[in-house]
Amino acid sequence: MKIFVETDRLILREMLPEDEAGIFLLDSDPEVHAFLGNKPINNLEQAQKTIQFIRQQYQDNGIARWAVIDRSTNEFLGWSGLKLITQTINNHTNYYDLGYRFIQKYWGEGYATETALATLTYAFDKLNLNEVFAMTDVRNSGSRKVLEKVGFHIILKFYYEGVEHYWFQITKNQWQEKPLTANTNLMIKY
Repeated sequence: MKIFVETDRLILREMLPEDEAGIFLLDSDPEVHAFLGNKPINNLEQAQKTIQFIRQQYQDNGIARWAVIDRSTNEFLGWSGLKLITQTINNHTNYYDLGYRFIQKYWGEGYATETALATLTYAFDKLNLNEVFAMTDVRNSGSRKVLEKVGFHIILKFYYEGVEHYWFQITKNQWQEKPLTANTNLMIKY
């Protein structure tokens, strides 16, 4: 098992086959999928396929979303991290996207912000990326607030699968000018 990043509260590690129950709990919830095309999964086989897809991305691209584990309880909370997007979205291809998704009972605990900060630290310090993108449905105010809080800027609005979205970007220079981890008690190690 590979651990990519650790914070005071969380372990961000590779997704494993034994995360199946957590992925099912996460992705079968219609509320979690409200701004994701309203396509919750219905069975454990779909959860297994999700994990296989993510694990294949580790092999193909060297990076994919990470399982987010509570350090004190070892519970699966959701996923977060980078993904190399190889298809064209908003006229961009082969770019790194920051994303996160958490089981509903863990919403409002600061996990999205914490993992986004940890992911950006990893992206710019460890991977030496020049920029990272993100997108969210314009109705998803919670996700927008997280992205802006960690330093992303809205570049434009665009339509994805018929739904209006914000397109966000943060560059390495913007990150270095105002590293938000300096303003928190967040311990990040990788």
